[in-house]
Amino acid sequence: MMKTLRQFSLLASLVFLMLQLCGCKEHYSDGEKVGTLIEFAKSGLVWDSWDGRLNMTQTGMNTAGEPFEFSFDNDRDDQDSLITLLQQAQVEGWKIKIKYHRVQGWNWFMNRGRFNYFVDDVTVLDKNFANVFRDRGEGRQGRVVDTIYVVIDKSEIRKKQH
Repeated sequence: MMKTLRQFSLLASLVFLMLQLCGCKEHYSDGEKVGTLIEFAKSGLVWDSWDGRLNMTQTGMNTAGEPFEFSFDNDRDDQDSLITLLQQAQVEGWKIKIKYHRVQGWNWFMNRGRFNYFVDDVTVLDKNFANVFRDRGEGRQGRVVDTIYVVIDKSEIRKKQH
């Protein structure tokens, strides 16, 4: 009985290992996310990687969902210009679009990055997204003139209805 249990457990382990190895895929999914960076830093205990979090926007407003977490792939060495662009976008509050791909199974030890979503390209969509009142040499400068508060008195509305 014990020998059969050991054989079954060894067989189950081998099947699980084979499924994990066969289930690996580099481009499990591809996509784009739009938003502003809320975190971008280089970190890691064994393997340092550039990781970030994007506060996604929808129709110009921030969404209430979880931030999109991504990494730069440590297996690539051609992404220095994108890292510099994201550092500047974080400081300036730019609205950006990140093209990414997700890996399935190839990042077991997080040696490529902290997350399984890896950046392929970055596009700046709006440099004045978070800084609408700052003059950036483009000739446009806004200013706040006054704030108006509107108070609706429900009793007045009820009187007009009767």
